[in-house]
Amino acid sequence: MSRRPGPYLLDDASDAAFPPAELALREPDGLLALGGDLSPVRLLNAYAGGIFPWFSEGQPLLWWSPDPRMVFRTDGVHLSSRFRRSLRASGWRVRADTAFAEVMLACAKAPRPGQDGTWITPAMLDAYVALHGLGYAHSVEVFDEDDALVGGIYGIAIGHMFFGESMFSGRSGGSKVALAALARTLDGWGWPLIDAQVENPHLVRMGASLMPRDRFLAQVRQLVREPAQPGPWTGLFGEFPAAMLAGSQPV
Repeated sequence: MSRRPGPYLLDDASDAAFPPAELALREPDGLLALGGDLSPVRLLNAYAGGIFPWFSEGQPLLWWSPDPRMVFRTDGVHLSSRFRRSLRASGWRVRADTAFAEVMLACAKAPRPGQDGTWITPAMLDAYVALHGLGYAHSVEVFDEDDALVGGIYGIAIGHMFFGESMFSGRSGGSKVALAALARTLDGWGWPLIDAQVENPHLVRMGASLMPRDRFLAQVRQLVREPAQPGPWTGLFGEFPAAMLAGSQPV
């Protein structure tokens, strides 16, 4: 099928199929489709196909699958020696799915270099909170000694694949701890990848790398078929001290 010059217009039906991600535009990189809604079935179909929504307030819904794709191997997240030394004396603790909406709101408020505003609109917040209630959206949260939220990450889990959406630091290093804790846990579960969507120098410094889209899609389509029971991760993830992440690399 030849690629047409613009993005595809999605059918109004929430369960309508997306066009294959391989048909996304080269410029802007990865733009595939517009329109539709943020219903749970639409979002889950998108992520399972290697597609994610990304748009600003006032824009139509835009759906993307860039080439190449930024990913983390769950056994390859890197924390610097200096940061790990500081963690050894930290009293921070890590939990999952106890403050999902708070993590999303903190991500929405976090300043992003080169960005004016946020893509985490009220509609996005409502949509992902709904997915959280269905057991597909998860957050990993970092709390200080006073039980204040100091960092976190959230994303979507389907099968054995985690699609990262955003993270924040309320205190220096908070997002690093959240990401490292997520990777450590997923690696222990046998989940090999975390989708990080698009290239970012900070993510590269932490071990992310670019993967050609065709290879990424092939792995995603296999991993999302692996058996997994949706539901809260609070008990499964447990609670542990951030100092545990100060061990040998990779985490």
